[in-house]
Amino acid sequence: MACPHDETTLQAVKKAMDEGFAAPVLVGDPQRIGSVDWAPVVAATDDDDAAAKAVALVKDGEADVLMKGLLNTDNLLRAVLNKEKGILEKGRVLTHLTCAEVPEYDKLLFMTDVAVIPYPTKEQREQQLQYLLDLCRSMGIDEPRVALINCSEKVNEKHFPFTVEYQELIARTQAGDFGPCIVDGPLDLKTSLSAAALHKKGLTSPLEGQADGLIFPDIQAGNVFYKTITLFGHARTAAVLAGPQVPVVLTSRADGLESKFFSLALACI
Repeated sequence: MACPHDETTLQAVKKAMDEGFAAPVLVGDPQRIGSVDWAPVVAATDDDDAAAKAVALVKDGEADVLMKGLLNTDNLLRAVLNKEKGILEKGRVLTHLTCAEVPEYDKLLFMTDVAVIPYPTKEQREQQLQYLLDLCRSMGIDEPRVALINCSEKVNEKHFPFTVEYQELIARTQAGDFGPCIVDGPLDLKTSLSAAALHKKGLTSPLEGQADGLIFPDIQAGNVFYKTITLFGHARTAAVLAGPQVPVVLTSRADGLESKFFSLALACI
């Protein structure tokens, strides 16, 4: 935990320890952390020093998860992405994964990317799919169902060239390149998540309106969907960064105890 300098972060980490799935190491200013007798503290002089020391613990194999506390995201990512001392191996993509519990949906919903990659390239989207499948399988879904999202179900090379790439991705999944999974698209949100909507449109899909995961065409679509389900749909969420040597919990400084705790739990799983 880099810079656990606020009460909410400390409470989330302490709760994870009390629940028995995490053994925290706190990296930051001892005076700002305060009197803590339940976890070791690694002293740091400032935010950059804390980020560097936290990343070093991961790189040396002494930590399994990296979590952001009360510091700017840029400070932590500079340490993560440092070419010499960082933890993102060459050829790996840094992307954002979200798990959401939406009251109107009967199972957990996973998605990427709502926060990091603006316009995924073909290669980046392939890794996004692999990371999403890995996460779903970690959560007990043996054959994840993933929808490739667009505003309609038609392939349109002129206006939406990524829909052509979707077809190539589907072909690769059908060839077994990504292990057991069902991937289909382009599909809109309704036909991805509602069998009734799919059939009302007269469409068929192997997902049958029961997607476990969503891959968005760009960050704008993903971010708007994420904020809509949390604001109006009252979804509870957890999120991690995938790609580095270990999962990175990168919650907002404004996030509450629940979101930070759930995100840490997701990273540990």
